[in-house]
Amino acid sequence: MIARLSHVRNWIFDLDNTLYPASADLFAHIDRRMTAFIADLTGADPVEARRIQKAYFHGHGTTLAGLMAEHDVDPHAFLAYVHDIEMDVLEEDAPLAAALARLPGRKLVFTNGDKPYALKVLDRLGLGGSFEAIHDIVAMDLRPKPQASAYAGLCAALDIDPHASLFVEDMARNLKPAKAIGMTTVWIDNGSEQGPEEDRSFIDFHLHALTPWLESILETP
Repeated sequence: MIARLSHVRNWIFDLDNTLYPASADLFAHIDRRMTAFIADLTGADPVEARRIQKAYFHGHGTTLAGLMAEHDVDPHAFLAYVHDIEMDVLEEDAPLAAALARLPGRKLVFTNGDKPYALKVLDRLGLGGSFEAIHDIVAMDLRPKPQASAYAGLCAALDIDPHASLFVEDMARNLKPAKAIGMTTVWIDNGSEQGPEEDRSFIDFHLHALTPWLESILETP
């Protein structure tokens, strides 16, 4: 392990567009179902439904948070609906599984999705045995990243010292609260949706693909 990361004991990973490449475009299927859910709920046409969806995403952190605040939507019904997708675009990732296995310490998933969905994704990627725990949107009491309570809840629930932790995310804005509590931050800049925030001062490592970076930090003397 490179000296700069010798303090890390907890390796925390986002799920979507982080543990699989954004080019798989899996989240596009979820995105379309979110738009359809809003169209059905509000009676809006698809264009307006998508505008509402993105406004909620940027204003509340997730589309679900906006729907709960503005429409009192049942979160479990929403999650079940939007995650009812095929995953045939994902393939087993043996190199990533091998790199994760070599990391010293705990490996954890921290996702705004729910655990049933995360388990399906991990299983499809061949990573079902790679992680100790999944801290999902339900475990966050439905208050998603980047809300500070999500990070505090993660650390409390899994007995995590943030100063001995590293967090990998494709959404740059979700790294800011992690850095604020002492985590080392890694941004996978893969073209997925970032939102309007331009400040990147809270990012410690900026990369474009996860597996080569993990292999490099393990192999560097």
